[in-house]
Amino acid sequence: MHYFSQLFNYDHPWSHVVIGMWHKYPNPHCSHVLSIDVVDRSIDPQTGIIRTERILGCKQKAPGWIVRVFGGSEDAYVREVSFIDPATQTATITSVNLSLSQFATCYESIRYTPSPNGRTTFAQTAEIQARMTLWRSAADKLENWLVQRFEQNAHLGKIGFSDVLRQLWEAREQQPAQQS
Repeated sequence: MHYFSQLFNYDHPWSHVVIGMWHKYPNPHCSHVLSIDVVDRSIDPQTGIIRTERILGCKQKAPGWIVRVFGGSEDAYVREVSFIDPATQTATITSVNLSLSQFATCYESIRYTPSPNGRTTFAQTAEIQARMTLWRSAADKLENWLVQRFEQNAHLGKIGFSDVLRQLWEAREQQPAQQS
């Protein structure tokens, strides 16, 4: 089993980051994400917590040995569930791969919380595990490849989301100036 974690501060307030979450894809830095389908969205009338469940469709170029050993295709699907709590200003996203989950799982957790000076803290963790005890060497190679791919995508995701936030809020800040 492999673990990944990162902590980062976006230079945007929590409310901007939460709105930006829904505009993250598509973006040129995360071209592997091809589709996003909302499966369910609800608001708890007692707490005001917004729960959203989505399926993300991705295309990941896998090494030939992975396709030969495990089958499958470059098409992959991920289930994502998010909870936005406006009272505590916390946004939590969990995701897990649906494709090839009989061979490997990737559980990801993201948390956005306000931090000082109008910034937002982004905390991300992932637990990646090959599920084949019989072929330990193949499982180790698969885990290593998955960790590398996750780290690459996490880096690109951070860059892409920063661009999305900047473009989203720069465009809104310029609108009043242009209307004057």
